[in-house]
Parts: sequence; C-alpha cells; structure tokens
Amino acid sequence: MGGKVQGQNGVSSEAPIPLLTPYTLGKFQLSHRVVLAPLTRQRSWNNVPQPHAILYYSQRTTKGGLLIAEATGVSDTAQGYPQTPGIWTKEQVEAWKPIVDAVHAKGGIFFCQIWHVGRVSNTGFQPNGQAPISCTDKPLTPQSQSNGFNVAQFSTPRRLTTEEIPQVVNDFRLAAKNAIEAGFDGIEIHGAHGYLLDQFMKDHVNDRTDKYGGSLENRCRFPLEVVEAIVDEIGADKVGIRLSPFADYAEAGDSNPEALGLYMVESLNKYRLVYCHMVEPRMKTVGEKYESPHSLLPMRKAFRGTFIVAGGYDREDGNNAVAENRADLVAYGRVFLANPDLPLRFALNAPLNKYNRETFYIPDPVLGYTDYPFLEDTE
Repeated sequence: MGGKVQGQNGVSSEAPIPLLTPYTLGKFQLSHRVVLAPLTRQRSWNNVPQPHAILYYSQRTTKGGLLIAEATGVSDTAQGYPQTPGIWTKEQVEAWKPIVDAVHAKGGIFFCQIWHVGRVSNTGFQPNGQAPISCTDKPLTPQSQSNGFNVAQFSTPRRLTTEEIPQVVNDFRLAAKNAIEAGFDGIEIHGAHGYLLDQFMKDHVNDRTDKYGGSLENRCRFPLEVVEAIVDEIGADKVGIRLSPFADYAEAGDSNPEALGLYMVESLNKYRLVYCHMVEPRMKTVGEKYESPHSLLPMRKAFRGTFIVAGGYDREDGNNAVAENRADLVAYGRVFLANPDLPLRFALNAPLNKYNRETFYIPDPVLGYTDYPFLEDTE
C-alpha cells in the first residue's frame, strides 16, 4: 500500500478528509474523529468481561482513536440481556483491566459506557427473580431484538419509590469509580435508547407524580443527579453522556423531543462534561433509518462541549457533518464492527466489509466478533 492517499477523483491527495483530522477532546489528543460506538455484544459470561474482548477492542484501536465500550451494568439489577458485562464487582473490575491495557498499548482512548436497563428486563435477569425497576409500573410489550430474530419478553416493572432513587444514583457513581479503577480514561452515561435514565426523561413512559415526574425539569432530575454524582466522584473531564431524545426505542418516546434535548444539553452545560453523544432523529427504532424533519443542530449549538453524533452514518455523511460543523466527532457502530480498520478504509476510500446481523449477539468468542477481515487480508 503506497503512502499517498487516493483522492475521490483518483488523484493523489495529501489533505486528510475531515473525519481524519486531529481533535482535542478535553485533555485527550485524538488523531482522527472516527469513534467506535458502544455496541452490545453479549459475550461476557456471567456478566464478567472475557479475555476474547482483548482482541476485539485492540483490533479496533488506533493511536489517538476514541473507543466507547459496550454498555456495562452498574449493579445486579441493571441487566436485561444475556452475557452483558458489569462493573459493580471486584471480579468485573479486574477482568476489564487487561482489555483496557490492550487499548492503551496501541495508544487508544477508552471510555466505558455504564447503564441500567430499567424495565427492559425480566425476572430471569434480576436477583432473586424480583421485578425489574423503573420510573413506572407500566410493562413493555414483547419486542423483537435489534438482530431482528429474537423476541424479548419483559416482566412488569416495579416503580421505584422516591426514597430508593438516591441508591440507584449511588450505583452509577460507584460504577464510574470502578471504571476509573479498571483503567478506563472516562465513562459515558447511557441516557439513551429506552433504558432507565431515558425512561425517566420520556413522558410516554414516566407517569410519576413525585419530584421525578410530570414537568420536563422533574423528568430530567434523576439523570442529572446521576451526572452530578459522577462528576463529583471522577471529574467532569472524564464524563460523557449519550442521549436519544428523538428515539422511540423500547416504547420510550416523548411528546416534545426537541424541548427535551435542549433542556438536557443546557442543563449539562453547568457540569462541563467532556462530551455529549447524541443519536440522530432518523434512528427512531433500532437499526432503521427514517426520513426525519428534526435535527440535532439546535442541541449542537446549545451544548458547550464536544458533540458526538451517531446513527446511520457512512463516510460521506460523516465527512459532511464535520465539515459543516454539525459535529466534532462521529460514532460508527455496525460498520466499525465489520471493519476493524475503519479509519484506514476511510482514508483510502476502500470498500467496506458488510456486517452480518445474525452474529451480532451470538455467544461465540470469534465468529462475528474478531473474524472480520482487515484490508490487507482482503487484497
């Protein structure tokens, strides 16, 4: 492979495309703007990360590249899918360390996404077979999972009492502390896609009458308490958040998503988070793009920090988002999963491997995980 990059018209071009220009993310120097999006892979036996994740993450690491780890449970009530990792026990923290070390050995920056699924669960995932917790006791109807094959069944959730909510905030705080102990450079709070924080924020789900329900301010209170607790614990320079105000995943829609998105980013400004990661309005449900009249631009303009966008981006789309200042960084999920050397392929405008949806969530430590070919293997 020659040193010159072929431009789009076939003429060699020295200028990097917008996605491959350097960027300063708080205290981190990124060499490019292509981010590995957090991707649930369901290969962590008994909620403990496994050694096969070392290769998986290290394959997708470049010097100065940002990776966001798969969603990682904050407590034993946080799970809703088989074999997803956690970070609430000492064993889990120790298991993450060699994975983080492998990313750092190649010069990558690694954030851990922490989550609680709330009502997107059933008694089989819960300690002692108890009901999942949520802002509500409204159950979810069965949903086909994002691989398009399995149908998930959900148990009727138990509505958290006002007095219990600080304990859940504390679970998030401890998970963030544990992530830093495991060596992660920072954490991303999962406030998107119909999981616990999103359940509180969205008025289609939240039917509370206490200080955590009703008004926009009340519905955002719990997520912002989580933000504040984590910022106090590990420092704002290590904290990002993911939000999807426009999405309707897991029946978590909102009657005024733009107002919700704006209220959240304006509230987040006072905490000085290192980034806000938002899902495009066109990704209303898992894996499907829709034409949408909405835009993240008002939130981009209102947020005084790094803005990451995600949701159905390709190379051209991502370049345009950066060139037009609609985003600082672009997160890629399925396409990065299928192309471990995605930044290089973008640099060369090389063809991309196609992802195989059928192997997204199978419990195989190689197939559909670490066996996607690199460019040099396909030439």
